[in-house]
Amino acid sequence: MLRGICILVAALACSCSALSDELLTPREQAFLTRHWPGIIPPQGGAPAAYSELERSLSPADCGACHPREFEDWRSSLHSRTMGPGVLGQLLGMGDDQASTRMCGTCHAPNAEQQAWLAVDAGPESGFRANPHFDPLLRRQGIVCAGCHVRQHRRYGPPPANAPGVAGRTGANGPHGGFTAESAFTRSAFCSTCHQFTEDDRALNGKLLENTYEEWKASRYPAEGVQCQTCHMPGRRHLWRGIHDPGMVRQGVTVSVDVEQFPRRPGDTVKARVTIANTGTGHHFPTYMTPKVFVRGYLVDEQGKAFPGTLQEAVIGREATPGLSREIYDTRIPAHGSLTVLYEEAVRRAGLRLKVEIEVHPDHFYVRFFENYLSRALEQKARGLIEAALAQARETPFTLFERTFPLSLENKEDGGASAAARERGAE
Repeated sequence: MLRGICILVAALACSCSALSDELLTPREQAFLTRHWPGIIPPQGGAPAAYSELERSLSPADCGACHPREFEDWRSSLHSRTMGPGVLGQLLGMGDDQASTRMCGTCHAPNAEQQAWLAVDAGPESGFRANPHFDPLLRRQGIVCAGCHVRQHRRYGPPPANAPGVAGRTGANGPHGGFTAESAFTRSAFCSTCHQFTEDDRALNGKLLENTYEEWKASRYPAEGVQCQTCHMPGRRHLWRGIHDPGMVRQGVTVSVDVEQFPRRPGDTVKARVTIANTGTGHHFPTYMTPKVFVRGYLVDEQGKAFPGTLQEAVIGREATPGLSREIYDTRIPAHGSLTVLYEEAVRRAGLRLKVEIEVHPDHFYVRFFENYLSRALEQKARGLIEAALAQARETPFTLFERTFPLSLENKEDGGASAAARERGAE
């Protein structure tokens, strides 16, 4: 069993009660209420003057005029929100249309992506087969139309060079131009899928997904830093996050301070590893699925781990398999930091201290899919879940890795420690 690194500090973000509600204009609030009704209603018939390209909801067809946006989207997780893991689970739900629809609200929100439509007609309420269902469109997840098309009208942010513009823009262009809405530039636009409501699932008084509220509790709203600022820089449709090593490295700062060097065999080396959430805009990590492993251990001259010296701490939120109880929550709020302490006796000369931080974006899903495969599944569903498991196992990456020489010779602690601090911050 691994010994855990002692967690010394978990600094909390500031409580900004004045920012408890984002400042939206009445127009923005009304637009968002209309724009995100749950499953987006069917587009209906397109205007007669529309070409086949203008009528289409296919991302590839949108890419005919918006090639960079299409290529960005195709590389993003938004294009894979209906990947094999979700599709395999939907097959396992069978005729449970209510649950399927609930998943679709975020993973494939257009009515044309739903095999069944909800019918609210008193005694006849229920579900009916959707004559406009497009299986290919469903498999493409959050498509362009999910954010930009309603009743075949196009919506988007005001032009970058005219941010104050609102209303119909470029009416003589393809698909009659688009309606510019400033709500597209607000974090609230993302909250429908990235923020649970008060009546959703919570553990230990905290919602399972609380990203928007975490952002509001930070200083970023006051600084004008929106979700789009980091996740859509330059209006790129990339939405990079915990799966992207470069994005994660921009969001956190790691430093190592070797406080005590061993003087003779058996003496203890002490090191502090500090992970500061300097730029994620929300908790690091924000959701329950990732885990971040902080490890320290001694290595020999060949870089091989010295037995019995590995210590490990975990940054993340853990719950029981049935989500009935929170086991721990060591996530780091925006502007906060977490420091862990490594202490180990150095039993011989030539050993060095290695510190590494590894990110497992899909840690929860690996265990979930492994457990899911123990069920009795039809062959197609099993194949999809196996594919999802293989994908999830490929996502871990190393965020930080440093090796620190140790010496058993007598030295002034101050000079040696200062040198180690400098190396650790490189």
